[in-house]
Amino acid sequence: MNLATQGRGIDRSLLLVTMLLTIIGLAMILSASYVKAEGMTGDPFFFFKKQLIWVFIGFGALLCGINIDYRKLRPLAKPILLGVIILLGLVLVGGLGHSAKGSVRWIGYGMFKFQPSEWTKVAVVIYLSAVIADKPRQLVKLQRGFLPLLLTVLLVFGLVLLQPDLGTGITILVIGFVLMAAGGARAKHLTMTALSALPAAVFAWLFVLKDYQKDRVLTFLNPQADPQGKGYHIIQSLIALGSGGLLGAGFGNSKQKFLYLPEQHTDFIFAIIGEELGLIGTATVVCLFIFYAWRGYRAATKSGDAFGALLACGLTTMVICQALINIGVVTSSMPVTGIPLPFISYGGSSLTLLLFATGLLLNVSKSGGRVQAGESSNRRRRNRRAYISGTGNSR
Repeated sequence: MNLATQGRGIDRSLLLVTMLLTIIGLAMILSASYVKAEGMTGDPFFFFKKQLIWVFIGFGALLCGINIDYRKLRPLAKPILLGVIILLGLVLVGGLGHSAKGSVRWIGYGMFKFQPSEWTKVAVVIYLSAVIADKPRQLVKLQRGFLPLLLTVLLVFGLVLLQPDLGTGITILVIGFVLMAAGGARAKHLTMTALSALPAAVFAWLFVLKDYQKDRVLTFLNPQADPQGKGYHIIQSLIALGSGGLLGAGFGNSKQKFLYLPEQHTDFIFAIIGEELGLIGTATVVCLFIFYAWRGYRAATKSGDAFGALLACGLTTMVICQALINIGVVTSSMPVTGIPLPFISYGGSSLTLLLFATGLLLNVSKSGGRVQAGESSNRRRRNRRAYISGTGNSR
């Protein structure tokens, strides 16, 4: 089946914005990486060609997400989460995980290395959505509902942090908090969880974070203290953004990509967008993500079942949280942490995961856009109200 056939009944606006972000990503990877690619491999199109292959693989994953019945993921939630936990453990085993720049995040061989932490985000969304939808009234109970889910999220967070991958870990925490809030957790439990973040951060600073991670926080507070060392990344990023002005230097005309700005085609590609396309370009990207968020959360509110609503909410939160962290890092609004800009940064694991997640979102929006056989609109509305109030069975 092709995308045109699948487009009947799905949210075409969400599909369009996803394709636009992916196309922008391909164009900016071509522009941002050709200098580095030519120096490393002799082929200026090396990274672009690899990403193009992953785009085709990713759109296959998107079609898979659209075609499968997302409800079939519900009974598989626990095995899926257990599977990614095992993979996270294998990454940390010597000889199995592949390291790069101080982090051990990849497993596999050759081009087919992937990051289990990327797929962990979707696994957490599926697991929390299924558990909360199965027993919505349990979430209001601290010991039998809220606390077990919180501990599960913290376990996954801890395994991801050991790689270390702080950006993905933060995303997982945000997903967990948002889904438990959307699922009906008590405000006092959520408040206690939020307040516990401060002592947890102190503990992490003293016993968990590595020296280079602490340096990133200190550098964020004053990057000019070491402009040629620890503050180099963020200073070069700000130079790229500032030199772009309103309209930018023009596509392909970045100066920072000439090995001044590190990670110019991955984590800091938003800075190259600002330099070449200016404020207009960066604002367009931000608006596309805002539109993505609107359509994603809209799919959640219009879903005919609790699992679909929570799934759409979690997947949308995953994409938007990652975008916020990346843009926050590039604009020096938060400490540097390695996390790609969704759909735009170079990286096959991330792109494939995000397109699959968008396929599931489109699946939920398609299912919510039509009345299921044997169920009237009024009945669907009653079921949704019953779930929200915690008095009905979500099945």
